[in-house]
Amino acid sequence: MAAGKKTITLWAVAAVAVASFVGVAYFAAPPGDLRNGARVTANAAATDTGTGSASNRAPGDLHASESVELSDKDTADIRTDPVGEREFPIEKTAVGSIDFNQDMTVQVFAPYAGRIVNLSAQLGDEVAKGQVLFTIDSPDLVQAASTLISAAGVLELTSRNLARLKGLYETRAVSQKDFEQAVSDQQTAEGALRGARDAVRIFGKTDADMDRMIKERKVDSILVVHCPVPGRVSDRNAAPGLYVQPGNPPAPYSVADVSTMWLLANVAESDAPAFRVGQPLIVKVSAYPDHAFEGHVTTIGLTVDQNTRRVLVRSEINDPRHELWAGMFANFVIQVGAPVRSLAVPSSGVIREGDGTMTVWVATGRRHFTKRTVKTGLQNDGYHQILEGLQPGELVVTKGARSLNNALATATR
Repeated sequence: MAAGKKTITLWAVAAVAVASFVGVAYFAAPPGDLRNGARVTANAAATDTGTGSASNRAPGDLHASESVELSDKDTADIRTDPVGEREFPIEKTAVGSIDFNQDMTVQVFAPYAGRIVNLSAQLGDEVAKGQVLFTIDSPDLVQAASTLISAAGVLELTSRNLARLKGLYETRAVSQKDFEQAVSDQQTAEGALRGARDAVRIFGKTDADMDRMIKERKVDSILVVHCPVPGRVSDRNAAPGLYVQPGNPPAPYSVADVSTMWLLANVAESDAPAFRVGQPLIVKVSAYPDHAFEGHVTTIGLTVDQNTRRVLVRSEINDPRHELWAGMFANFVIQVGAPVRSLAVPSSGVIREGDGTMTVWVATGRRHFTKRTVKTGLQNDGYHQILEGLQPGELVVTKGARSLNNALATATR
């Protein structure tokens, strides 16, 4: 019986010794888990980011601190840079479409009715002021030219009659009344001829043209229509044989000055108050991805579309090389406020997590990196504005941030 009690006592002592050894081994282990060369540490304490301690933060500001410790070999692929400040412009972006500058677009009508005989310009052609666009066979011109020839004949007749009566009057062969009537008839004929020449001149005929018609007694019914402004033919509805009338749409030709173009955009109702007439903007189109066009806002609509809840904003874009075409889609950026200076981190160092939060990796040692949640704001020129979560001078991973994310994910599986 004594021997049995001794055996039980020895087993109890052995069990206590084993338990003590396991406890010492557990508390002597490092606080992290070393897997695949990266030591991972995760705890529920809030990370101190300089925006307040864990005790005075809102529940939404608390986030777990996750760290990764790399080997010397792995840190060679990691680059860190100190957190600095940059200026972020206050900008709005929108999408619009290019159109001709309607303030510099002229619809060219024939001044009188007639049928088109010949066309001298095609759609898209560059035209100069005074260049011939088309010609028409005008019955109105025929009538005006006939009146001109008739008036010239009457003037010639009255002038010869006046010269004859003047000689007779000097010899008292005719009465003074007859002589004065001849003078009156000759002056009336002169006035009629001047009026007839002015009527034909409206059709674009020169004095030389009219003198030739009078001399040859031949009516020229071809009316030449010239381009009133320099530019590019933006629309053509003319065709040989087409009967046209002045002011009757569509116009045979439309000519636009394409040194400037319009950008028409419908901006959100909430963004409309930020736009002002005269604000400069930068425009880009997919046809020229590496080229930016400059312009300024010229008109802001006075009504909000009831269906789309958007406001029309029209801008004038400089296009001296005539690269823009009506109908192109365009993205534009407009500065609506003074730039703000703020902490900034390169976009390569900011990671959007699956739940929408933004995180960065902060170097807390030579090989030790801690993941930290930050609040971002504006984006510009490859940088994120940092509103909360970082302090100036902290070292942030700008190359290899996603590798650290992958290492954390692998090690915590």
